[in-house]
Amino acid sequence: MLPESHHWEDSNGSQLHPTIQKLMKGYNRYMRPNFNEGPVEIGMSLDIASIDAISEINMDYTATIFLRQRWRDSRLVFPGNESVSVDGRLVSLLWIPDTFIPDSKRSFLHDVTVENRLIRIFSNGTVLYALRITATIACNMDLTKYPMDRQVCTLQLESWGYNLEDVIFYWTRGNDSVKGLDTLRLAQYSVESYYTSVSEAVYETGLYPKLVLHFALRRNVLFFILETYAPSTLLVVLSWVSFWISQSSVPARTCIGVTTVLTMTTLMMGARTSLPNANCFIKAIDVYLGICFTFIFNFCTTQHQTVGDIHRELLQEFDNSKGNGTMPMVSSSQPNQVLELGSTQKDLVDQSGMSVSEAEATEKKPGKGCGLTSVKNAVRRAVSVFSVENPHNIDRHARTVFPLTFLAVNVFYWLYYLFI
Repeated sequence: MLPESHHWEDSNGSQLHPTIQKLMKGYNRYMRPNFNEGPVEIGMSLDIASIDAISEINMDYTATIFLRQRWRDSRLVFPGNESVSVDGRLVSLLWIPDTFIPDSKRSFLHDVTVENRLIRIFSNGTVLYALRITATIACNMDLTKYPMDRQVCTLQLESWGYNLEDVIFYWTRGNDSVKGLDTLRLAQYSVESYYTSVSEAVYETGLYPKLVLHFALRRNVLFFILETYAPSTLLVVLSWVSFWISQSSVPARTCIGVTTVLTMTTLMMGARTSLPNANCFIKAIDVYLGICFTFIFNFCTTQHQTVGDIHRELLQEFDNSKGNGTMPMVSSSQPNQVLELGSTQKDLVDQSGMSVSEAEATEKKPGKGCGLTSVKNAVRRAVSVFSVENPHNIDRHARTVFPLTFLAVNVFYWLYYLFI
């Protein structure tokens, strides 16, 4: 039963429309329409007013939507062809669906200057219930192709307490039930496509109606080309300048190498500040920055140390480990000849009276070649194969090899992430 008539008065003391008062007599808002006569069919439509933010870190998006629900309540039929609009503050007088957004993290109903609700009752008993909501909704993202990724997010609508035996959800006009996505303008994304679907939510307490809006977002890559890709590419090109600098200008070559490495490291750190730190995501931008860093780092570590330097250092380590404290020098044409610095011809005779030639002959005897000496000789022969007679040839070849290799890697990279 209804409360007394003074409960139907608004704040100014004026009574409701006589038609509404007549309809409210005997109306029980705690009972759904068609009780014991089958489920209530509820049609849904959406207007997407804005998508304010899309967060890769939290994997969600914030949207403001106009949600409209329609259903027929035979208890609200009145004569005529007119419709009656009811103040949204009187929504507590009617039965309304318990629709909610299951993936919502935070949401609120706008209340400036009043609660943004609309109730309209038609003469055939159809009720239109509209409200304006802002919600932050979860969206599982695959960032492996970031920033050339395409994300598919959803907006789901379910009934909280009424199962399929009580209510049925449907889109009023199919895909045309959603408006606003075609004209939406986002900072980093563009809406590629969208469609609607009807499904069921399965819970332990039963089956519940569910409507889903699917929409695909394509990220605009131009911003990242200007912010990350172009600077990292220019750093790699800048590192090649040392190939045209004389090898005697060690400070200049060192300055370029160290500067490019440090700048590239800073660029890599800045590119990850707005992304989740999950180890499972190896993103496309990480791959490209890693490629650029590899080109710069390899160039920096090889430009100041030729293969001949490595050759001499290895032989020195072997001699020091033997304990004789000598510095072996290996010629590119005769890698097995070892000369000790600071020695005279007399010093080439060891304490036992054997000359160097006799000592070499002794080492070559069967059974005498095992141990450190044989390892030294093997290393000398292996390293001598890669020794360069003229280190300046390295720069000459690098001027062609580095750009061509970097170009080939770029072609493969962009083809893979853009078209595969």
